[in-house]
Amino acid sequence: MTTTAATDAEESGAHPRFAEALRALGLEDLLARTRRFPEATRTAAEAAAAIGCELSRICKSLVFAADGVPVLVLMDGASRVDVERVREVLGAAKVTRADAGVVREATGYAIGGVPPFGHRTRTRVLADRSLLAHDVVWAAAGTPHTVFPVEPKALVAHAGADLVDVREQNA
Repeated sequence: MTTTAATDAEESGAHPRFAEALRALGLEDLLARTRRFPEATRTAAEAAAAIGCELSRICKSLVFAADGVPVLVLMDGASRVDVERVREVLGAAKVTRADAGVVREATGYAIGGVPPFGHRTRTRVLADRSLLAHDVVWAAAGTPHTVFPVEPKALVAHAGADLVDVREQNA
């Protein structure tokens, strides 16, 4: 990591790997808008409370295992992922929630701080269309205390995500 990236990460509170990913994508301006909170932002509810925004403006980064292969699903904070829909989209036989070890191995981050991009390994990414309902959403910046604001279309593009409908529908 460059000295500049390390300094930017320290100042913003973002995880150094995530800060480096932002720089590589030409998005270092997002580091200046990254916010670190003394209280945890591990869950969508915690993040929304800390930021003072609607729950649906939080972008959850959730890792699932599709036939044993990690896949990242980006979902708005007010919604739940419909695992059956994810299975159908991926054409997988079985989709389950990944455990903490798989999440850390695939992304390089702990659950509660997984950002939408800047991961250790390249994984398939699905982004639910519900994220596009907002002009700005907030996502984890690699730690359970940091978040950054981003325009949803830019988030989808930089994450290399396929835009899908995988949110649970209320009966």
